Amino acid sequence: MSLSAVATPTRTVRIGSRKSQLALVQTHWVRDELQKHFPELSFEVKTMDTQGDKVLDVSLSKIGDKGLFTQELENCMIDGEIDFAVHSLKDLPTRLPTGLILGCVTEREDPADALVVHEQHRDKQISTLPAGAVIGTSSLRRLAQLRHHYPHLSFKDIRGNLNTRLHKLDEGQYDGIILAVAGLERLGMGDRVHQTLPADVSLHAVGQGALGIECRDGDVEILTLLKALEHLPTAQRCYAERAFLRELEGGCQVPIGVNTVLAGDRLTLAGIVASLDGQKIIRGTVEGPAVTAETLGIQLAKQLRQAGAQEILDEITATSRA
Repeated sequence: MSLSAVATPTRTVRIGSRKSQLALVQTHWVRDELQKHFPELSFEVKTMDTQGDKVLDVSLSKIGDKGLFTQELENCMIDGEIDFAVHSLKDLPTRLPTGLILGCVTEREDPADALVVHEQHRDKQISTLPAGAVIGTSSLRRLAQLRHHYPHLSFKDIRGNLNTRLHKLDEGQYDGIILAVAGLERLGMGDRVHQTLPADVSLHAVGQGALGIECRDGDVEILTLLKALEHLPTAQRCYAERAFLRELEGGCQVPIGVNTVLAGDRLTLAGIVASLDGQKIIRGTVEGPAVTAETLGIQLAKQLRQAGAQEILDEITATSRA
């Protein structure tokens, strides 16, 4: 047999993902898009549970925030078991392990928060829910902002995947729950969005609505593949948001919210730092060239620190160490 008759093995690119339904939908979308761009390659998805997936009976803020949904995937990348990992960008820490980088940011879905209500409240908005109505959220960011605007409501932690949370709502454990619009839309459940919360009520999480693809630094082959999915306007917005969060050294334990608007080549970044009880909220806005996205994020963080955010951050740090 001649050498030319021997088939060349197809290169298999290994993609890491969490096992949750939403994570798999997102990862399979990435796989399918890359397959369209690179039909000569084979793409394989490897799934695993992360610490955040395993511990479901404790609030996220109480079990830490550094790599809760990413560390196991990152270890596999470092060990060479997978080539890259697909994350909801809001779950990806702003400081990555040595040797790993954020290789790609995909086009963002609606980053807003959504109110989903029990059937008995379908005629109401969040502002008209009765006093004492129980709202489920596992996010300190959402909790602080909603406590600030709607002190008449009661709030209760809720964990589990999206279907689990919706089931708890539908069986009457909650009057309403707060979820990301993007997650509901990606799972084909956009009809469950009862009310999209406006930015003046709830600024969204850093990176919410976008996917972040993490890979090994210097892996030219993989970085070249990932650039086919990069969405520069989303990336610029998210780089500004992540720089803001990184400069504040915030995470799941700190109520920090953002909102970004890109108009032409100008980027506007709004942000807040809130106390856990929602009594104090420090707000600020910066605007500048989109190409200076990270500088804008750092600028806003410094602005908020000087306006009183540092006192809130110090108080939260002291409380968490107590």
